[in-house]
Parts: sequence; C-alpha cells; structure tokens
Amino acid sequence: MRDILEEKLARLREVEQLLADPALVTDQLRYRQTNVEYKQLRDLAEVAIPYLAGRDELAEAKVLLDSEDPEMVELAREEILRLEEELPRLESRLEDLLVPRDPDDSRDAILEIRAGTGGEEAALFAQDVARMYQRFAERKGWRMEMLERSESATGGLKEAIFSLKGENAYGDLRFESGVHRVQRVPATESQGRVHTSACSVVVLPEAEEVEVDIDPSDLRIDVYRSSGPGGQSVNTTDSAVRITHLPTGLVVSCQDEKSQHKNKAKALKVLRARLYEQMARERHEAEAAERKSQVAGGDRSAKIRTYNFPQSRITDHRINYTAHNLSDVLDGDLDDLLTAVLRYFRQRSLDESAAT
Repeated sequence: MRDILEEKLARLREVEQLLADPALVTDQLRYRQTNVEYKQLRDLAEVAIPYLAGRDELAEAKVLLDSEDPEMVELAREEILRLEEELPRLESRLEDLLVPRDPDDSRDAILEIRAGTGGEEAALFAQDVARMYQRFAERKGWRMEMLERSESATGGLKEAIFSLKGENAYGDLRFESGVHRVQRVPATESQGRVHTSACSVVVLPEAEEVEVDIDPSDLRIDVYRSSGPGGQSVNTTDSAVRITHLPTGLVVSCQDEKSQHKNKAKALKVLRARLYEQMARERHEAEAAERKSQVAGGDRSAKIRTYNFPQSRITDHRINYTAHNLSDVLDGDLDDLLTAVLRYFRQRSLDESAAT
C-alpha cells in the first residue's frame, strides 16, 4: 500500500501546482475537474500521511525492543501497543478512500420530490420527506434552494424541486432516488386505520453550462400566469415559465419566483441537470451494458424504503436495513442510514467490476 499512497501524494503535489497556474482558470471545465481531483487527494492525504508516519514509527519502536535499557524497552512496548491499535483504523479508512469515486459525487444536486399514490396523505408525506432532506442539509451545512413548488389543497406537496449546494451533495444523496412509502394513520382518518401512501424522489447531479450545451433553437419557451392550490391566481403577470427541450421531449416548469427571468433561469438549471444525467446514463450503459448505471440511480419505480409510524420503524429494502429511530430520521439524522446504503452500493460496484 505504501507505493500506492506515495504515488497519490506525489500526484497531489502535481495538482497543487496545476491549481496555482492562472491559465487553468480560463478553461472552466478542466479547472473544475482538477479541483475535484485535488479535494479527493487532499482527503486521502489527511489519512495517508499519519498512516505512513505511524508505520515508520512502528518499525523504529520494534527495533528499540532489543535495547539494553529497560526503560527504553518499556516505552517502545507502549508505543507499539498504541500504533497497533491506531494503524488498522487508519488502514480501513484508507481502503475506503482508495475505492474509485464517481466523478459526479462531488457535484451539487437537484432534488425532486413528487406525491404518489395516496391522495392528500401522499402530498403530506412528500412534505415530510422534503423537510427531512432540508434538516439533513442544515446538518451538513449545505444551502437548499426552492426551484419549484406545487401545493395540494391541504398544504402538502404535490411536487417540489430543490437545488442542494454543498460538498459531496450528489454523492451523499445519489441513492435516495426511488419510491418512499409511508404507513401511518392519517390526520383525516376517524377510524384509526393505518393507511399506506408514497412519494417519489429523484436526485440528479447539477451540471454547469460549459458541460451541457443547450441550443436555444432546441427550446420552446411558454410563459403563463402562475397559480396556487385550486387554480387560485397568485400572480397578475405572465411570470411562470415552461421550457420544452424539443430533441428529447423533456419539459420543465417553474413558477416559484415573481420574475419571469428568474423562473427561466431556474427551469434551465433543472433541464441542464436532467440532460446531463441522461448523457451520463447513456455513457455508462455503453461502457457496461450488462450492469445498472449508478448515475442512473437504479430503478426509480422500485420501492426503496418504508417509513412505519406505528412501530417507529424505517426500513431500506435494498440493503435489509431496519432501525427504530423514525422520528430522528425524519428530523434529518440520516448519517447512519446513508452510510449503510453507500457502503452497500460501493461494495456491489466493486463486486460487479471484479466479475467483468
């Protein structure tokens, strides 16, 4: 492992020199790619440097065991015990950091939440799920911005689209795409019966303008008056924007802002993310047609998780994960759950790579 780590540390020094070159900033795409590599190498270095130093200290301490000075021997034994306890922890962390990362992991994310089966209860659950991710974003220090919101008559969410800006936002949430199911007694249920409803979640990597070239002639842009629940007019000007990408048929609408210009900018951001994901999915499928693309987020029509209120239970069906801390999870405490999910998919990716 030493050779690999020293090679990575040497590469880190090269990347630092590249970032110091003012000419790199003129190529925004290459600058971003270099910056992503730098952050990954920097994280690795924070563990690799103490690990390599510890290995050297361990070798030196073992040599001192042959000393004729009893006090020196005792100090060497204490140092060996400390290092033999610390080094395996660092080595385990290094093995995790050395696993190849998808280059999209470091991107900001577009988060889409839509109410599914279950009527008004589904919309209320979608609202709860949106709040869960908002709380998680606050814990992570990310910035969460509303791009589009459509409410139900009871104040739930029929549809909401958010922008998540923060370190590794897409990488942390990429496997949240899918159907989230809830089992609970709705507030409108007079008989106390447990109902089942669902919402869907889609997580996309946010793309930059230099990465997705959208030809204006490929767009049909319609403007209209925005409206609230029940069709009640909330704007007297044509500020809402609907953009149709003619080559793919993708349609994005935005009416959250009072400014047509701002709504158009937000809609283009979502469209760019969807086009980038489509390009990435096609690229992955071409490289490995027999495997599911991680960028595609798996089969989004599949039920991935159940939130059971009567038993305070949350279950992720993909990894056989069950915990009884539902209230904490809905309050944004997702670290344990997401870590288990990421570990599962990372291992599956390694197994599939080895099989091919």
